[in-house]
Amino acid sequence: MKSEGPEKYWDDVAAARQQDQLGGVWRRHADAVNAALIEKWLASGRVGRILKTDVFDEAFGEGLYPLLAAHADNVVGTDISGTILAAASERHPGFETVHADVRQLPFEDDSFDAVVSISTLDHFESRAEILAGLRELTRVLRPGGQLLLTLDNLANPVVLLRNALPLRWLMGLRVVPYYVGATCGPRRLARYAGEAGLDVLDTAAIMHCPRVLAVPLARWLAKNGSDRAQERFLRALTSFEKLAGWPTRFLSGHFVAIRATKSGGDV
Repeated sequence: MKSEGPEKYWDDVAAARQQDQLGGVWRRHADAVNAALIEKWLASGRVGRILKTDVFDEAFGEGLYPLLAAHADNVVGTDISGTILAAASERHPGFETVHADVRQLPFEDDSFDAVVSISTLDHFESRAEILAGLRELTRVLRPGGQLLLTLDNLANPVVLLRNALPLRWLMGLRVVPYYVGATCGPRRLARYAGEAGLDVLDTAAIMHCPRVLAVPLARWLAKNGSDRAQERFLRALTSFEKLAGWPTRFLSGHFVAIRATKSGGDV
């Protein structure tokens, strides 16, 4: 990715994904799990302005935009890929999108009442960039505003193994569909949030199904399965989310999630 630049890389990923049937089933599951978490954490009421970092989910599925729009007067989405932004805008008319790198956002300080970042900061090469991204998200968040964020969970042994193996091998075998970068587990993420000026209110783990089996099966069902078979499969995947309440949740959850507030104001 470094040799061709991130914007060109993600434009190419978007073009390939438009031909991939995975989104029809797996994307529905991912959207549902993410939406359940965000709905729970935004349940306190309506806010003025929400920032959504990267709009990949909205480009290739429902994503979180409809949910966020129900909780805010204005929702702004950013992405580094013009192709992804165009697809998200076409799928969701009225969604305000801005071409930007999450590490250098074109917004003034304290611009948003909430920021939602779903697996955005785990596509950089270093943890220093994760911290830089957190600081930038904190900058544009108003005091007392909430950051709702997920990252690949390094406390999960499968994620830990994946990140220890050569990425080019994994992509060649289609174990991972696109570039994945540095990430961290719940303790380091909480520490980084504190360094960025955030107070962590909640920590969770989500997406507990065995992805190494579920993703290939989702791809096969998208091409060959009946609607009934797909619905049964989705119900089975959702049942794994019960593990979110277990003491072992950070071992089974593919993503770690935090709800944090910017220091200096009321939630």
